[in-house]
Amino acid sequence: MNRLVLFFAVIIFSSVAAQAQHTVSIDITVLPEQHRNETIYVTGIFNRWAPGDKNYTLTSKGEGKYTVLIQNVPKGLFEYKFTRGDWNTLESTEDGRLVAPRNAIIQNDTTISCVIPAWRDDFPASTASPQVTLIDTAFYLPQLDVYRRIWVYLPKGYEQSKKKYPVLYMHDGQDVFDEATSNGRLGPLEWGVDEVMDAAKNPCIVVAIEHHHDKDGRQREYYIHPNADFPEVYGKQYLEFIVKTLKPFIDKKYRTLPGKQTTWMAGGSMGGLITLYAGLRYPDVFGGLGVMSPSIWQDEGNTLKEISQLKNKKAIQTQHYYFYAGDNENRIKPDGSRVQMHHDVKLAVEQLKLVAGPDIKTTIYPTGRHGAWYWRLAFPSVYEWLSSIVQQ
Repeated sequence: MNRLVLFFAVIIFSSVAAQAQHTVSIDITVLPEQHRNETIYVTGIFNRWAPGDKNYTLTSKGEGKYTVLIQNVPKGLFEYKFTRGDWNTLESTEDGRLVAPRNAIIQNDTTISCVIPAWRDDFPASTASPQVTLIDTAFYLPQLDVYRRIWVYLPKGYEQSKKKYPVLYMHDGQDVFDEATSNGRLGPLEWGVDEVMDAAKNPCIVVAIEHHHDKDGRQREYYIHPNADFPEVYGKQYLEFIVKTLKPFIDKKYRTLPGKQTTWMAGGSMGGLITLYAGLRYPDVFGGLGVMSPSIWQDEGNTLKEISQLKNKKAIQTQHYYFYAGDNENRIKPDGSRVQMHHDVKLAVEQLKLVAGPDIKTTIYPTGRHGAWYWRLAFPSVYEWLSSIVQQ
């Protein structure tokens, strides 16, 4: 009996230990002079990234120092940011740029000391390169009967030359070039695509399409197949708009190289999923696809089914796919099961190689998570690989 009691005691203790919660104390030791008298907040997964949550207000310790106590923090990765009440007042680097969330690995009760170099709203709102302009503030999408903003990046020297360029089409246009238009789940953070092009040896024209401002509306436009959450979706119409309306407009208005091997697409998350479908459904149009953290797990098995039933395999064989995923992109499904982004990507890559055999490069970033910061880090490699297609 004693052994049985001991056995259950060990089980209970192990369960409690596995769910152990800790206290994290965060101290700010250095602040910029600006806004020194304003309230400072900390936000993170612990409050669902609410930037002005009064429950997480920092307390002044005098002499420009602040502190806050966060309780019931589980072991593992702890991410957080400082604001003065909303996403427009985020902390920033000394030169006014936003970066990834701060992070720490929590194993026990922890004290963290931080320095805030500057506040984002003390710098110009726009971070876009001078090479970025709006094609239209209300470009008509006849296939969807809606109007959207569309941005274009033209390489330096475009106006002074007669050179023709490849074209890269990108989704989530608000996040591609400019912090001023970005409004991500963890606050504004652009991909920095314009900075990559400004520094590139062989830049291209980039066309960025604004997504639906409503989260559910965006997902409906990036899904090809209906599912339990979204029985009515518009991904087919969205891709048809790009191929039949937008691309002809771009090729007529700008000096482009309109052929397959110089027409590319890239996107992340649901934008990565619709990019993959663009390649599969329009293999005569798109020669290079940057498929970044595609939300395959949300597609209810349709992605692999689509790949298994490909018809235009000959055209797909001459395509080029760059797949990217983070090794820490885990998602908990509604049924409680856990899925891993890199596992889904590997399955899709294996299936695509087996069925059609296009040129594929796969990168699994060891510490990568799901978000714009990681796609921003990955994009230079994605673009370098896409631009190499022209040389092949």
